[in-house]
Amino acid sequence: MINLGLMSRASLPWWKQTTVYQIYPRSFADDNGDGIGDLAGVIARLDYLKWLGIETIWISPFFKSPQADFGYAISDHFEVAPEYGSLEDCRRLIDAVHAHGMKIVLDMVLNHTSNQHPWFLESKQSRHSPRRDFYIWRDGRKPHGAAPPNNWKSMLGGSGWHYDPATEQWYWASFLPFQPDLNYRNPQVKQAMLDMVRHWLRQGADGLRLDIFNAIHKDAGFADNPFSFRPIPSEHNPDGFFQRAVNTQNHPDTLAFARELRAVVDEFQHPPRFLVGEVFGPTSVLREYCGPLGEGLNLVFLFKSLSAKFTAPGFRDLMQEFETAFPEPLHPTYVFGNHDRPRSIERLGNDRARARLLAAFQLTVRGVPFVYYGDELGLPHHEGMALHSALDPVAARYRFLPKFLLPTLRKRGILVNRDECRSPMPWHGGAHAGFAPPGAPSPWLPLHPQSAILHVEGQRQDPDSLLACYRRMLLLRRASPALSGGSLQLCEPLGDPR
Repeated sequence: MINLGLMSRASLPWWKQTTVYQIYPRSFADDNGDGIGDLAGVIARLDYLKWLGIETIWISPFFKSPQADFGYAISDHFEVAPEYGSLEDCRRLIDAVHAHGMKIVLDMVLNHTSNQHPWFLESKQSRHSPRRDFYIWRDGRKPHGAAPPNNWKSMLGGSGWHYDPATEQWYWASFLPFQPDLNYRNPQVKQAMLDMVRHWLRQGADGLRLDIFNAIHKDAGFADNPFSFRPIPSEHNPDGFFQRAVNTQNHPDTLAFARELRAVVDEFQHPPRFLVGEVFGPTSVLREYCGPLGEGLNLVFLFKSLSAKFTAPGFRDLMQEFETAFPEPLHPTYVFGNHDRPRSIERLGNDRARARLLAAFQLTVRGVPFVYYGDELGLPHHEGMALHSALDPVAARYRFLPKFLLPTLRKRGILVNRDECRSPMPWHGGAHAGFAPPGAPSPWLPLHPQSAILHVEGQRQDPDSLLACYRRMLLLRRASPALSGGSLQLCEPLGDPR
């Protein structure tokens, strides 16, 4: 491949040339010694990220929540969960990130709330509650509403409808039962959530990551989803559990809402802000979220990179597909791990030489790279975590799965127990690997057994370490505008030299 950009960094929007580093705050750094990572811990480690060459951090949700899904079921979008700190800590974090010359992306869960959110608690009180229509409630089928309203399946399999005996109706949840979906066909809901977005942009957020954004709108007529032969959905095909998700995911009204949300974000131009959506489907569908001229979401996660074959033809095919679908003024993304997926080095057979090649590819191809915390260390999967004792609520749904199936599923990019990719960050070889201060209780999840040798301090002193490789590539990317902007031309494959 050849990047042909001749422009300066100043001529590109900052979000097209940045590198984003995802922080899972619960596992990054514990400042107050309670075994749980917090915002003060992130602040204390910003010097490391600046040294590494990171330009933007994306921090997973830290808003007030019962922590049933560790931040992704929010009970108050305007408050910080006490485990992570306070609103003052949040302000200090945003200011400190900017003082380091970096940007910050907040994780916005717009599709649903916690079932402990005041709106939902009020919604449940009565069919006549003023908040009833803030969520998706329906009568059931069969006598006395004994069956769900239709055949819709959740993203995890099984019906996404959940019965409330007090009001004798069913509510819809695209993901887990304690995460009821908001009803964006109610103008009050849409306005309230857009105003919440404006609030955090006013607080200094430089961008927003949008959780399961492709599920925002469902079919207004509640038509059944048609049958499909696919048993399991994938990154590039949301159909699964033997139905096509045409009425529950990637609805045309969701694409229209992407443009509405972009218009709100574009109200803030000093500096410009950006949106990146967690969406699932074929590349052609993901392209639609950005709009024909880039007037929708600025970026979407292209999860097909997670299943790319680790071969030259495999990467070439991936680039060709992304470049065809996302030519200028659009921009692709390159993602090889996150808080829901197997660690990237797991799919490389824990081969650190391959990990170096993957870093070189991700940080030089045209597009926005997203790096998951710890991947720069080659932090492996923590496969020793038992499924039956997992904290992850998704794992609780699949505890019946035979243990021998788990490695096969991981190789296919399916992570049944997400605890495995959320091990605390190892900072040095001392107590708690530096994740928490000496004398603190054990971290909320066990440290990976290799933390004693894969920590930041040790790799910073080794010029041949994977961490050193990441730093060299990040500094090269920053110094070479052609690696993030301009156009990319793929050379024709060489013929067989024989």
